Amino acid sequence: MLKIVEQKVGLSGDLFNIYIESLNTSMMSSLEFNQLLVSQSDFLRGFALGFTRNGADADDLVQDTMVKALRYKNNFKEGTNMKGWLYTIMRNIFINNYKRKKFQNTVLDSTENQYFINASQDYRVDTVTTVINQGDILNAIDDLKPDFRKPFTMFLDGFHYDEIAAEMEIPMGTVKSRIFHARKKLSASLSDFN
Repeated sequence: MLKIVEQKVGLSGDLFNIYIESLNTSMMSSLEFNQLLVSQSDFLRGFALGFTRNGADADDLVQDTMVKALRYKNNFKEGTNMKGWLYTIMRNIFINNYKRKKFQNTVLDSTENQYFINASQDYRVDTVTTVINQGDILNAIDDLKPDFRKPFTMFLDGFHYDEIAAEMEIPMGTVKSRIFHARKKLSASLSDFN
């Protein structure tokens, strides 16, 4: 096997051995990467608690960070600051999750006995006006050209730019541009709401 590799590389003898040795020292093995990753878990938990302010959510964030780090370990270059690399992954996951939750209509009621959720309809916003406004907004979205509507609605549903690009089979820059123009068109058509 080494003879075949030796012929493909075009080196022989001592030069080939130096080449193989340099590959072995410049590439981190999976075991070394995994050990380095696991050794950073306490560091990651501290930052995760700072982001989430909740132990269970922090554990989930650490787990998501480690999974993503393992998935993209080929992008990690030996000699790079592992803590900085992991912190960037964690921060991006946290921000993406925050954006995704922001677009969802999730009601969080931390009052005792879920007072606001269980309160009567009298304490809620004017539902007639809300339904009319929501209808106007949905009609404005439906009036967008399909090239703009699909990436915009996918973005509202929490998809990332790269996921939208893959689904629509278009470049990510085009996705960003279409979402930007869809926002501008919606802003103009819904100027009464400003």
